[in-house]
Amino acid sequence: MLHIPATKSTPEISFSEEFHTLFITGESYPENTFAFFEPVFEWLHMNLPGMKKFNLHVNISYMNSSSTKCMLDILDLLAKSSQAGSDVSVSWYYDQENDRALDIAEEFEEDAEVPFEIIAFEQVL
Repeated sequence: MLHIPATKSTPEISFSEEFHTLFITGESYPENTFAFFEPVFEWLHMNLPGMKKFNLHVNISYMNSSSTKCMLDILDLLAKSSQAGSDVSVSWYYDQENDRALDIAEEFEEDAEVPFEIIAFEQVL
């Protein structure tokens, strides 16, 4: 099981076995991004090869450049899993009021080698 609670500068990261889905939600600008994401990479390296189906759901309102690098590395791992025969997909959620968030989602979609869906939502206050 993987669950990392959110903080002010880090996203919540959790895996649902029921839905075969890794959720990454919040903001991502930790002081040491690579150390923060290390448990996620370890978990993916251990568990992803045995999964026939895997979904990644991302709802990040802000991320720094090193978080962007980590997200690209995650997408690379998913591409390798897909090439090995797993059914892999990405759903990227963004606030439709935030044009920059859409731009970022589209940039990730360009780099993704797996099915990638961009989903707009309206922030409700």
